[in-house]
This record gives sequence, structure tokens and C-alpha cells, in this order.
Amino acid sequence: MGILGGCAHHNASVASPASTDPWSQAELIRQQVRVPEFPDRTFDIRTYGAQAKAGHDNTQAIAAAILACHNAGGGKVLVTGGRYLSGPVHLRSNVNLHIDESATIAFITDPKAYLPAVFTRWEGMEIMGYSPLVYAYGQTNIAVTGKGTLDGQGNRTTWWPWKGSNFSSVDWGIPGVPTQEAARNKLMQDMENNVPVARRNYADGSYLRPTFVQPYSCKNVLIENITITNAPFWLLNPVLCENVTIDGVKLVSHGPNSDGCDPESCKNVVIKNCLFDTGDDCIAIKSGRNADGRRINIPSENILISDCQMRSGHGGVVIGSEISGGVRNVFVENCVMSSPELERGIRIKTNSIRGGVIENFYIRNITIGEVQTAIVIDFHYEEGDAGKFTPTVRNIHISNLKCETAHKVFQVRGYKRSPIQSLHLIDCDFKKVDAIGVLEELDNFVASNVKIQGIEFKA
Repeated sequence: MGILGGCAHHNASVASPASTDPWSQAELIRQQVRVPEFPDRTFDIRTYGAQAKAGHDNTQAIAAAILACHNAGGGKVLVTGGRYLSGPVHLRSNVNLHIDESATIAFITDPKAYLPAVFTRWEGMEIMGYSPLVYAYGQTNIAVTGKGTLDGQGNRTTWWPWKGSNFSSVDWGIPGVPTQEAARNKLMQDMENNVPVARRNYADGSYLRPTFVQPYSCKNVLIENITITNAPFWLLNPVLCENVTIDGVKLVSHGPNSDGCDPESCKNVVIKNCLFDTGDDCIAIKSGRNADGRRINIPSENILISDCQMRSGHGGVVIGSEISGGVRNVFVENCVMSSPELERGIRIKTNSIRGGVIENFYIRNITIGEVQTAIVIDFHYEEGDAGKFTPTVRNIHISNLKCETAHKVFQVRGYKRSPIQSLHLIDCDFKKVDAIGVLEELDNFVASNVKIQGIEFKA
């Protein structure tokens, strides 16, 4: 096969772009996604009994402030002046939870605090599970803002050991501590058997770690300037939301499955000016797993990612792997990625169990310092070609990507029956690499002014 892995189904003709100028659509997304506005009213959680002292449970005080704000027609719920211990925070329409730079909400680590169970998604599957630490369902005009911190208090002895040792190269388990494995396997079967979600009870006793921030079926969502750290599981996971802005957020968590921001089956999303330093994918765009993703069948679409910084992570900007509902119209620009622990720069991951149609993925002006593999599009992720839902990936355009150091440039593998269609690289420079890597099963692969170690690369 050689260093390029064969390049089967190779055709160097130029494909018709999705539009004459696809980046005009990115500009349209930028203009159309407006941040929610809130009335000029402030509800200080201390007025409702909150106390910034060790061991004091502020769950009810924060809930009372949110309810009062909501009932008054909206405004700002203020968290200021210290570290507040709390259980789950449930946002309501027209409420801006504002955490001052001086303040932290530290979340209780007793799982029973996150009962009763709520309707949520876990790894792209619908369940009745532990409440996310910050949750909203079916709300409009909600925000979490301020320069303060949300601290999930996850660590090697809290939440993270539930991961166990079977799903990762890192052994997170602790002898004698139960793990998620049995429940996760049962949930997979429930999903494939179309068990009604009301009967998928996966809270207490299942050991499925809760998502940190999950607005679900919400419109007009803003997450701005806060720091989110020590997550039990995924950090930011808007699901089935529309009109979402993530701006200036610092996402720092190195536990298992510490994805930074995972928009899932969302429409019209802007992610900008954020810092990612995570234990899993920095950004992973998703649309539901397997049978659930196909049943709900709502893609993620119209997503603009700009001016972000990615450090550690399994991938910088990723599509997948819970991608059965499809993804389209994703734009990434002006991002900087670099870390010895950054495994992949741009990544699409799927297989014939996940399936999905992934199309119109535009990337420009990306600087990668150090990465293990720069560009990954892989139909052989996890289970590989073991199902009957053949994925489609088409119309991927990468321009002006500059990479200083990579072990490999490519890990690009489609299927013979479903080659990766119209992967175009324009004005890209990979300065120091150990290997070009693998390019298998592509149709209409174009490389124009692409240099690898100073030598022009010909498709």
C-alpha cells in the first residue's frame, strides 16, 4: 500500500462547492445568532439564604433566586463573594446566572444530590439519569455569565473512577468501586430494542456520570466568560438547542470523557474566543448515537467556531462519534492548537454502526504547533465496519492550515463502497513530520499548494 495507503477511488478533478462562497454562510450564522437580553433586575442568592461557607448546601437558595427572577419576568441571578456549595442548578427562561470573578459554585459530589432523575442524553442516548450539574429543559433566553468558576469537583476519587478501565488507555478505576460498564452495556441494548425512554432508568446505581452543563431543547442560550473545571463527564453539551453562543469560556478538565464543548443536534451555534485544555475532545459536534440518533434524526447544523485555543485533548475540532443524525455546515476559522498531548487537530470519526451524513465542513486559517496527527477522517472508529449504516462524508475544505510538528499528517480512511468525497486541501504547510500517514478510499481528493517538509505534495 505504501506510505499513502493506496489512495483508492482517487480522482483529482475539482468538485463544485456547496455554494459560490460558502464562507458567506458563515457570516450569515455570525449575524443571525444573537445573544439573549435580560431585564435590568438583580437577584442576589445571598438574599435567599446562600452562604459562602464550607459545608453549607446552597441548592435551595440558588433555586429560590432563580424562581424569583423567572417569576418577575427575568433578570440576573448574582453569585458573588466566595465559594458556594450546591447541588444541581436548574435554569429557567429569562434568567442569567451571573457568577462574579470573586465567586465559585462548587458542586456537591454525593450522587444522590442529583436525584430525582431527569430526561437527559448520555453519550448520545436518551435516558432518565442524574441531573446535569447545570440543566435547563425547554427554556428560552438563558445564560451563564461572569468571570467566576463552575467547579464540578471531579477527581481521581470522585466521579472519575466510575469510568473504570475498559474504555480508555487510562485506568481510572479504583478496586472495589463500581463502574459504568454494566449499565452502559444494558443501555446500548435498551436503545437498540427501542425501550421507551421513561423505562430507561439510569440514575442511582448505574454509575453513569452526569454532564456538567446541559441545556436541552432550549432557545437563545449564552455561556460567556466563565471557567468550567473538574467535570464529572462532558463539560458543555447543548442538546436540541437553537441559537447558542459560547463566548470566552475557559474549559479546563482532565478527567475521563472531559469533552470541552459538544453541541448535539443543535442549530445555529457560535463558539468563539474559548480556551480548551481537556482530557478528551476540545470540541466534538454530535447528533445522537445509533438507533436513538436515527430515531430522532436531527442533525447539528450551521455551526461557526472561531478564534479558539486548543491545548490538550483527543482532538481539536471533531465531528463524531455519536453522529447518527448527521452534521452539516460547520465552519472553523482562526484557531490555534498545540500540545504534546493534543492527539489530533481536525477529526471526523464514525463507522457503519454510527452512520450519518457529514457534509460541508470548512476550515481556514488554523495554526497547529504540535500534534500527533493533523487531519483524521476515519470510518474505522471503535467498532469499525461492523454495521449496516454506511456513513457518508463529503465536501471537506481545509485552507491555510499551518502545522509546525506532527507525527503524521493524515489518517484518512473511507470505505470502498463509500469513499470520502471531495476532500480539498489548499495552501497548507506541514513543516516537520515523521510520516505522511494514510490516505485510503477517497473520491475527488484535491491538494493545491500543499507542502510537507518543504516539498510540494501532489494528490
